[in-house]
Amino acid sequence: MSPTAHAVTLTARRSARLVSWARAWRAGLVSFDEIVDVMTAVEEEQHVEGLPGTWREVELREALPQLAKLHPDEIRLVLPVPGDPRGLPGPGPFTDRALLAGEGVLASRLGLVPEARQHTSGSGVTFTTVQWHAFELPEAFSGYQIELREAEATLSLALAEATTQLVKLDVAQWRPELAGELAALRKPTGESDLPAGYDQRARRLYARACVLDRVLTLAGQAAPGGALNTVEMRQREEALRPLATACREALVAACNSPLC
Repeated sequence: MSPTAHAVTLTARRSARLVSWARAWRAGLVSFDEIVDVMTAVEEEQHVEGLPGTWREVELREALPQLAKLHPDEIRLVLPVPGDPRGLPGPGPFTDRALLAGEGVLASRLGLVPEARQHTSGSGVTFTTVQWHAFELPEAFSGYQIELREAEATLSLALAEATTQLVKLDVAQWRPELAGELAALRKPTGESDLPAGYDQRARRLYARACVLDRVLTLAGQAAPGGALNTVEMRQREEALRPLATACREALVAACNSPLC
């Protein structure tokens, strides 16, 4: 795997990381200290605001015990976007925030949505903090589940079709490194950040989708010398949209899949 692909694989969505490790913790497959270590491994300060029963912001470590009595299947990942709100409990503050962020965690009657904030120190060093917004939901909501086999097949098909379209659009001109990364993603890798308890199909799908998720983020950014006009920009967006949907479905399928 190239350095670019390796780097983006290590940057999973925060909600996906929290859901997968929290589910493994509640299944007794990893310890509390392990989930804390994973969630704080990246050098980001993480706090939670709005946690029921608290009147102040707390560190993520202090908030995680709120999940201690939940069954693993009560903790679910949602990756909604405008026009595709699947998994959300309906109108409300959690739904609004999750749609804005494009991700969220459902934990019985608790909803969590991360917000990354960029800061620059007086010395010019840029760093990130993460504010998790907590919401008390009127009732428990189980999100949704996609079968791993179905999600895997959909992702493979969408990737092949998108790659063909992007080659026609001369993707190498507007972001050269992505053409190679998209081609490399046709083959699954053995790399995975999922914790103990997930089967090999879920691990492969998650690893592949994590890389692709980051590549799509890069692809959506403007690049010099890229799409020269509105028509080409629209063509690029149309080529990537089905792939982005398949990628979200793959991440949800992997993280919410039954534990062994």
